[in-house]
Parts: sequence; structure tokens; C-alpha cells
Amino acid sequence: MAYLLGLDVGTSGVKALLISEIGAVIGTASQEYPFSSPRPGWTEQDPEDMWNGTAKAICQLLAETAVAPSDITGIGLAGQMHSAVFLDESLSVIRPAILWNDSRTTAECREMEETVGRDLLFAEACNPALEGFTAPKVLWLRRHEPESYKKLRWLVLAKDYIRLRLTGELKMELSDAAGTLFLNVRQGVWSEAIMKRLELSMEVLPPLVGSTEIAGALTSQAAEITGLAQGTPVVGGGADNACGAVGAGIVQAGRGMISLGTSGVMLAHLDEPRLTEGGTIHMFNHAAAGKFYMMGVVLSAGLSYRWFRDQLGQLEVGLADQLGQDAYALLTAQAARSTAGSQGLLFAPYLTGERTPHGDGNARAAFVGLSASHTRRDMIRSILEGIGFAFADCLALLREAGWQGSAVRCIGGGAKAQLWREIIASILGLQVQTLNNDEGPGMGAALLAGVGTGVFSDLREASDTILTVTSTVDPNTEWAEVYQELYPVYKGLYKALKPSYDALADRA
Repeated sequence: MAYLLGLDVGTSGVKALLISEIGAVIGTASQEYPFSSPRPGWTEQDPEDMWNGTAKAICQLLAETAVAPSDITGIGLAGQMHSAVFLDESLSVIRPAILWNDSRTTAECREMEETVGRDLLFAEACNPALEGFTAPKVLWLRRHEPESYKKLRWLVLAKDYIRLRLTGELKMELSDAAGTLFLNVRQGVWSEAIMKRLELSMEVLPPLVGSTEIAGALTSQAAEITGLAQGTPVVGGGADNACGAVGAGIVQAGRGMISLGTSGVMLAHLDEPRLTEGGTIHMFNHAAAGKFYMMGVVLSAGLSYRWFRDQLGQLEVGLADQLGQDAYALLTAQAARSTAGSQGLLFAPYLTGERTPHGDGNARAAFVGLSASHTRRDMIRSILEGIGFAFADCLALLREAGWQGSAVRCIGGGAKAQLWREIIASILGLQVQTLNNDEGPGMGAALLAGVGTGVFSDLREASDTILTVTSTVDPNTEWAEVYQELYPVYKGLYKALKPSYDALADRA
């Protein structure tokens, strides 16, 4: 039997997934690695940690599954979007990678708008200049670390760096390149017009490769480190959101997806490119060749819940250890004891700024309406609801662009919480579905490898054969009435707090 390996190079760790040619999950292995925040709003990561974590995860997976490396037909990669890895002439890392949720580049975004112009950005890159994207990070490096910038020879993204370590081949995959602001998204080529306006050399941009295109083969050195077979084909792979869409079957018109990970994503498949300038919603090249997807991003979705767990949930963490349970499950059980609307408490989930719809790196999180009568369970539920309201902001823009779907497939760690799915369904007025397989980007990466190596004919055949809807959650009508009343209040929070965000940013 043939097997396919999917690698999901995330923000807090890497996950390796092995599936059979009929889509059965043979095994998974994960390795965590750190990221740092040297200053408020900054997030960085050592690419060597990403590589070491990837190698360890592969070794662990092979040991636990006992699958012969020679039976692995192909390898695909998914990776965190936008995160800039800077390499010198010898392909060595110059400095820590600047991650997707880093918000230091507000000035550089304004520079792009002035130098390139908003019209040209939308014509070429199909997206506005925002702090999370890659291009402003390069401008920041040029302005603030000129010695590092002088060493810059190649710019790659997280999963492309891992592919480089696996194959020795330096390339950037198309769906990930779409998130740099250096790509002409409609044509699928690097934008000479943008690079010229920014006075950046085209030579720092690697050759482009398609998601299912074989981008290289495993080197002897990588084989020795990982235990995989030398010569195993490695395909281009995809951005985490594109791979998540593939892994959830979002490869045809009308389908949509919510991903509840560190960040939150609401995504819809597009057969043709469509744009809206009503807010910071994005259109990128899909991992499905010749297709596109539109998405809104909540920068601190699961991160908000993780922050509460780490800073204020020590009781649940300790109890979970004693009972052998998950701390998030205990927190969610408390939230279920609150009521819809959290007794009049709202949470704005802007811990690291916000992407959709505000595009504001200065925005910060806030509990609003907090009183002496509120309990921890109200605070926990308000976090879940605040993220649901943030998805409502995304949905409004997808609707404006013409998406008419009535259901979304929900993936990611947060999708395991029935309460959270019901809250989101009730806020959005959509049916929330879960799948027989919730491996998300890792599954998508494996399917890309399957198409690239001929195991599957195309992505639609692969996903429709493997995936089925296993549960549905419809909106709770009573909750929906409460949320309809509260959503306008939530929408007003950003405008009301914006002057405070900007004033406090100067003190960060």
C-alpha cells in the first residue's frame, strides 16, 4: 500500500500526518517549538526550531506507525502564511523569522500605500497593505536592520524553508506567495510593478512552484536526519489556509469553512477572482490550480482562549492534570453555565491587533461591561462569543463579495467544543458542520502530495472520496435573538476604543 505524508508547519508547533491512499489516517505526531515576543505586538521564531521540530515529528511518526519509508509515495507541506524567513547567499538564516501575527510594520504599510498606491496594490496583489503580510516585513528590515538587509539574498516563507531543508531546492509555492503582496494574484507571477515601486530587487524572490507540482526530492542528508527514504518526491504544498480548505473539501463553489486555531479564518471557495474593498478581507490563489479563495482573518481566535488558560486558568490546568482531561474542556464546561450574551459582558479579541475588518496593528483586546456581578464563567463565555462576533465581521464582507453559502465546515482545535460551534452558528445564522476527518492543513498537504504523485486525479476527487459530514449544529433561535441585539454593540467597540488604542500604542 502507498502512503502520503503531510507536514503542517504551524506557529506553535509542527504536525506530521500519515495517510493511506484511501485516506485513512495511519498516524500523527506533533512537536512544539517556541515563539518569542521581544516587544508588545512583535512575534518572532527561530527557523532552526521549525526544522528541528519537523525532523523530530517525522522520526516519531515513523517509529509509532512502523510504516516502511520506501512505501511513502510523496510529501506535502502546509505552513503558516506571511511569516518571513530571511536567507543570505549561503542559504543561512540571517535573523529570526518575523511571523504572520507580528504588528510592528504599521509605518511600512503606510509607506507601501503611498509608494505603490492602493489602486496598484489591488490591481496586482488583490489585497491592501497590512502588518501581517510579508512585504512590509522586508521594508521594516531595510529601515531598522540595515546590516541584516545587506545580507538578504533570498526571501522564503516557513514551509518553503522546511522544503529547502528537505530537498535542497529553493522555491516558493504559489498559494503562499499570494500572501506576500509581491505576487500578481490574477496572473500567478511575481509583480515587477510592485517591486519596482518599492525599489526592491526581483532577485530576492525564489522561483514559483504549484501546489501539486513536484518541487524536489528528499536529499540523503534529510533522509538520514528524518528516517525517510532518499529521493521521496516533495510537492509544492500550500499556505495553511489553502491546505485547510483542501483538507475540508472547500474545493468547489458555494462551500465555506471556519478554522479555529491560533488565528481564526473564515474562508470561501471562488472559481473566479472577486474583490471587495469594504474591509480587510483577502483574496488569494487556491491550492486548487486556477482557483481562488476569499477569507477574513481573526488574528487572536484560539490565541485569546489560550491566553486566558495560561494567565487566568491555572485552576483548570491543574485539575486537568489530576483528572487526565483537557483544560479547555473544563473551561468550556464553565462557559456553558453562563448564558447567551454572558450577562452583558463583551470581549473584543484583539490581543495582537486585528486583521478583518479593521486592519489595525494597534488594536488591543478588552472586556467591556465588566461588573462586580460577573463571574469567571461569564468571562470565559464572552471570549467564545467575542470570537464569534469577529467571524460575523468576516461573514458580512464575504456576503458583500457575493458568497451565498448556508453552511460552513469547522476545523481546528476549537471545533472540538460543541458549545463554541453552537455559539458561532447562532451568531452567524449558518449551519456549522464537522467532518469525519479534522486533520485540516495536514490532510490538505497530504492530498496535494497524492495529486502530485498520481495517487489521485485531482483535489475534488480526492476530498470528496475521503471526506463526509459527520455532525451539524444549527443556530439556537433563542441565542440568535440575543446575539442579534449585541452584535451592533460589539461593532461599536472598535470605533469607540480606537483613540485609546492609538494613544497606548505610543507607550508600548
